[in-house]
Amino acid sequence: MPYIAVAEDNSGPVDLYFEDHGAGATVVLVHGFLSSSRSWEKQVLALYRAGFRVVAYDRRGFGRSSKPAFGYDFDTLASDLHALMTTLELRDVALAGFGMGAGDVARYCSRHGSKGVRSVTFVSGITPATCPKPENPDGIDASDVDRVQREIDADRYAFSARFIATAYDTGEPLRHRVSDELLARDAAVAAEASPFALRDAVHAWREDFGPDLDLIDVPTLIVHGDSDRVVPLAVTTRRLLAHVQHPTLKVIEGAPHALFWTHASSVNTAMLGFLR
Repeated sequence: MPYIAVAEDNSGPVDLYFEDHGAGATVVLVHGFLSSSRSWEKQVLALYRAGFRVVAYDRRGFGRSSKPAFGYDFDTLASDLHALMTTLELRDVALAGFGMGAGDVARYCSRHGSKGVRSVTFVSGITPATCPKPENPDGIDASDVDRVQREIDADRYAFSARFIATAYDTGEPLRHRVSDELLARDAAVAAEASPFALRDAVHAWREDFGPDLDLIDVPTLIVHGDSDRVVPLAVTTRRLLAHVQHPTLKVIEGAPHALFWTHASSVNTAMLGFLR
């Protein structure tokens, strides 16, 4: 299996697992919280079949990547992405981030510039911020973050199951949209995540990516469901439009946070139309 080393831990290198398919224009996919690169599987298939080169990797602490006790701040996660891009010598790349992965992409663009990046896509992103501000009074405040961290400390498996259910939730019974088998698969992926990654990732929800986004000067696609109960449209994407310089917005009606699965056809159509 392909890995790249991005840091050193006590027992050896910190490795990122990645998959690299196709030979066309390159798209790099960055997954979100409690997940892995497999969450993008319906987009990987669509992009590959459309003639793109698709690179999807597991962020540190998740999936098949190393699980160190450190490095879950967005500066480090952006550096991990930069190491992947540099090692694979990727040029003229379309970056796409889902959920927390949108934060990695935003921070990458501000720290490393848009040279070599032809476009950016945010899917159900946490950007520009989930923290409360005068212009974002409905954000997640410090007490909410503390509560979530207590829930993780008490029983991270139960917390993961609740979070996964919410990611697919639109207010209707889950069985109308997802199978028990899919929920079990997602729970198994979440169970393999590093406990350090879970706790520190939640702490990172306090980040404000506004200054990062202001520096993105390439075409930007923003895809979000209007029934997202994890990072609601009004809290995130509606405010994101004021930051990026060349936005294209696609709101998917009735779609939850994990719309890459429940509304894969709509997501794929939006991404392919934008990337072409």
